[in-house]
Amino acid sequence: MKLTRDLLHDYQERGVEFIKNTPKSALFLDMGLGKTLTSLTAISDLSDSLEVNKTLIIGPLRVCQTVWHKELESWEHTKHLTYSICTGSEKNRLQALMRDVDVYIINRENVKWLVEYYKKKWPFDMVVIDESSSFKSATSQRWKALRKVMPYVDRLIELTGTPAPNGLMDLYAQIYLLDTGERLGRNMTAFKSRFFESDYMGYKYNLKEGADNKIYSLIDDVVMTMRAEDYLQLPDRIELVSAVQLPVKLKSQYDVLEKEFIAEIDNTELAVFNAAALANKLLQFSNGAVYTDEHKNWVELHNGKLDALKDIVEDNQNENILVAYNYKTDLERLQKAFPDAVVLDKAGEAVDKWNNGEIKMLLAHPASAGHGLNLQHGGSMIVWFGLNWSLELYQQFNARLYRQGQEKP
Repeated sequence: MKLTRDLLHDYQERGVEFIKNTPKSALFLDMGLGKTLTSLTAISDLSDSLEVNKTLIIGPLRVCQTVWHKELESWEHTKHLTYSICTGSEKNRLQALMRDVDVYIINRENVKWLVEYYKKKWPFDMVVIDESSSFKSATSQRWKALRKVMPYVDRLIELTGTPAPNGLMDLYAQIYLLDTGERLGRNMTAFKSRFFESDYMGYKYNLKEGADNKIYSLIDDVVMTMRAEDYLQLPDRIELVSAVQLPVKLKSQYDVLEKEFIAEIDNTELAVFNAAALANKLLQFSNGAVYTDEHKNWVELHNGKLDALKDIVEDNQNENILVAYNYKTDLERLQKAFPDAVVLDKAGEAVDKWNNGEIKMLLAHPASAGHGLNLQHGGSMIVWFGLNWSLELYQQFNARLYRQGQEKP
């Protein structure tokens, strides 16, 4: 079956027109609404009409290597666009940049390098930031670098399904790249004082009454938002919690560690010095292995979660399972317990095998697989072996399977 433009949904065509009519814009669309295809269609139209010469796409590494070019090649109306993937070593990146093509794709870690390489001879008149929430910090090197070349960019598209994972303060840096502070203030200090109230220590900020609606109204002309439930007919999403009981002795040691910040495990002293480190150590404890030093040496405490995962596999033999892990110790133990499991690789070769149904268990870290990957064709079951502390990564990782094209609950 040929994938032609008439197969685009109405809301995707609205997104295309929004991009074309709004030179610097953001598409804050829920996961699964087709931000990639919408953007590529707009790029195609703008390139065909000679309004855009060279487009730079910035994104997570795996997405750059596995998603954008495949989507571009899949559709009849975008496959004429030529592209170059500018990842890997500096030599590879330079060779890729030397090619005369329509679209250049680079991972966000190399944005600073790219800006320093071109300086004022910036050649890209259109820039697309895939997962713009990774540019939410105005103090990050990648944000500072990109800000320098914004005067040379005629068109900017920001794409993400989680624009404000930690609250509306995350919006400031992203919107600044669109308008250099015109809507939300010339700097973060002005933004905070206008829309937020701090506690007496000046550490915690809460929105002033009505400030959220004011922010939304200020950015309404440059931001398009859509919720998946308003546009997609998806199968049921079923959340199952499998309780794992710690052995009595370990539970008492866990309680001591939680209360006193120190505990003795197998003649090894575990000590933490602040609440964040404690929370991290307790999470390791729950998963079944804890580091006894700075993430090198570790001891295994229990196999409760491994046994629970074995039960899930046994009960779902016809399912392919995507497993989220949190620590290197989790990965080592999972690979030992499930020797046929496949780890998501940097090159993304496992993505195709997974989507072809060739992998029964795919092990992935949410930070590297949480954005942009389309995994819905390979299975419909995710198991969180170990949770992390990021709501954004939790939502994004779940959306790798629970998205448009998923046919099973």
